[in-house]
Amino acid sequence: MTQPTGIRRVRGQRPRLLDLYCCQGGAGKGYDDAGFDVTGVDKDPQPRYPYRFVQADAIAFVLEHGAEFDFIHASCPCQHDSDCQRIQGREHPDLIAPTRAALETTGRPWVIENVGGAVPKLRDPVMLCGPMFGIDTYRHRFFEAGGGFRLDQPDHPAHTVPQAKMGRPVPQGHFGQFVGNFSGVDHARRVMGVPWMNRDGIRECIPPAYAEHIGRAALTQLTAGLEVAA
Repeated sequence: MTQPTGIRRVRGQRPRLLDLYCCQGGAGKGYDDAGFDVTGVDKDPQPRYPYRFVQADAIAFVLEHGAEFDFIHASCPCQHDSDCQRIQGREHPDLIAPTRAALETTGRPWVIENVGGAVPKLRDPVMLCGPMFGIDTYRHRFFEAGGGFRLDQPDHPAHTVPQAKMGRPVPQGHFGQFVGNFSGVDHARRVMGVPWMNRDGIRECIPPAYAEHIGRAALTQLTAGLEVAA
């Protein structure tokens, strides 16, 4: 069994986080809040990404540079397993297995994130949901942990608040879905905690609170074997 690898912390520096398939930085913001120095990688330009950014193929980058980081987050493109994309008959690459294979070469702890449609391909995933963190949307996302990192399943609050219909304005007392060509971008920014994002970023991102939760768990587990530079 792979054992956790201690974070290689240098005094006065933050541990390094690699944010693969970073898009506009929902995950990156959460890891920054948790205490990481964040670098994002995406094949497309991401002018809204708020941290250090490298435009590159994510799998090629992690194969070459992944071991240089202390923790790796991979939000593989979800379109292959998204209900709305299947309904529209669009074809998208399935990158979960090749991403996992690349991550396993790094010797570093990691998580893979994706949507519910990808659960059969994820290994013992943990599900996170907005109300776990006081967020007014149910956006379920699933996380496979690896490289010696373990992630526990939090209690899942009951869905007692009604949810607005997909793409519709959010009535008073409802949670929004914020997918597709939804209305109310400013409201979605406030709810999700992503004030720098546009509609494209919001409909695909994870709320930063999810990544902050994961990042804090990583720091708790992985600092036990710190390698402190003199």
